[in-house]
Amino acid sequence: MPANTGAPQGEIDAAIAVSNNQALSRFEAQLAGKIAFLDYRQSGGEIMLTHAETPAELEGRGIASKIARTALEFARAHGLTVVPLCPFVAWYIRQHPEFADLVKRG
Repeated sequence: MPANTGAPQGEIDAAIAVSNNQALSRFEAQLAGKIAFLDYRQSGGEIMLTHAETPAELEGRGIASKIARTALEFARAHGLTVVPLCPFVAWYIRQHPEFADLVKRG
């Protein structure tokens, strides 16, 4: 069950800023002094989304979902094919079929 922060979900989502930390090859969000992230490897026309991690204190707030969505939107904007090696990202894509066309087939 998501943590009750007293703010509507849309406000929580809007308050989470996700950035692409290219030096560390990860999308990340910082909240309450903690960092949640999604590692990636980009090569040619592909982006491999390899590992997501959210500190326990931040779980249940939709942070990982916002990071995954940001990474997928980045892939779409840059014409990249997605290789979802991270189980969370694979699950997220199954829940949000609007991103299924990005996934590498075969």
